[in-house]
Amino acid sequence: MAPATQYELSPPPGDAVSSIAFAPSESTKLLAASWDRKVYRYDVKQGETNLEKTYEHRAPVLDVCFGANDSEAFTAGMDWAVNRLDLESGELQALSKHAAPVRCLAYNKSHNILVSASWDCSLHLHDLSNPSNSFIRIPLPGKPHAMSATASKVVVAMTGRIINIYEFSAIAALWSAGQTELKPWQQRESSLRYLTRAVACMPNDAGYSTSSIEGRVAVEWFEDTAESQARKYAFKCHRQAAPDGDGDIVYPVNALVFHPVHGTFASGGGDGTVALWDAEAKRRLKQYQKFPNSVAALAFSNDGKYLAIGVCPGFETGQEDYNGEGETSIFIRELGENEAKGKGAK
Repeated sequence: MAPATQYELSPPPGDAVSSIAFAPSESTKLLAASWDRKVYRYDVKQGETNLEKTYEHRAPVLDVCFGANDSEAFTAGMDWAVNRLDLESGELQALSKHAAPVRCLAYNKSHNILVSASWDCSLHLHDLSNPSNSFIRIPLPGKPHAMSATASKVVVAMTGRIINIYEFSAIAALWSAGQTELKPWQQRESSLRYLTRAVACMPNDAGYSTSSIEGRVAVEWFEDTAESQARKYAFKCHRQAAPDGDGDIVYPVNALVFHPVHGTFASGGGDGTVALWDAEAKRRLKQYQKFPNSVAALAFSNDGKYLAIGVCPGFETGQEDYNGEGETSIFIRELGENEAKGKGAK
C-alpha cells in the first residue's frame, strides 16, 4: 500500500480562502474562492504548477460550488450577486441579487436547483432547468452562516441556533404549482450552545454534522423518531491545553466535510489542525500535523482519494486589520487506501 502524501498547491490564492470544491467527475479538478475577488481553478496532481485559470469577480467571493458537470460552477459573495460561471469560456452570468452579501450556495443535480443563502436573511431558489422561471425568495428566521445539501435535502444553519431543513422535491414543486412560499420540512434547535460555524450532510442522506465557534461538533440524523433522535451526540474538539495549565484554549471549528465513500468526516479548526472522525463509532481516527494557520475550508474529491485543506489566518488572535495576503495556502493530502475508513468498516 502506497503511503499517504501531502503537498501544497502553487501558486496559492492571493488572500484568505473562503471555500473550496472538487469537480463532480474529474477528481483532480478543484475550485477555490478567495477574498482577493477571484476564483482559482487547479489541477491538484502533484507538480510544479497547479493553477489552470483564474476568474475575476467584482468583490470577495464567499462561496463556490460545481453545477451539473465539470464545466459549470456557481459563485456568490460580497457584491450580493449569485452567478453561474462557465469554467471554459470564463463567462459570468448573474442569476439573482440579494439585499446583502451571499454566504452559502448548494446545488442539487437531480432537480437541477441552486439554493443561495444571504445575510439578508433569505434564500433564493433557482430553477436551472427552466431559465424562464424567475427565482423565488424565501425568508429565513435568522442570518444564515452555513448550508449543506444531500440528494434530497438542504440544511441551513442560522443565528439563534436555528436549523431549517428543506426537501428538494418540495422546492421543485413550487414553480409548477405557481407558489412562492416554502415551509421547512423540519425546524430544529441546534444541539450546540454557541453559533454554528459549519454544517455538512452525510453522503448516505441519513443526517448531518454541525460545528460551533466553541470547539464542538454535533452529529444528528434526519429521521424524526425518538429512537433516531436518541442517537444524536456532541463532543469537544480543536482545543489545546493553556500554557499556564489553567483549562483549555478553545478554537472555532471552521470546516466539516464527509468522505464520499466511507462516510467518516473531517473537521478543521482555528487551532490549525484537521481531524478525521468515525461518526458511527463516535471516535477520532486521526489528527494531522498542525498547519501554519487556521483551517478555513475542507473538501474531499468525488472518489475520496484527495482531501483539500484551505489554510489562512483566522480571527482567533483578535486582529482588527485582517490580511491573508502571503499567508494563504491550499494543501492536498492524497489519502492512503484505508486512511479514512471507519473502525467498524469491512
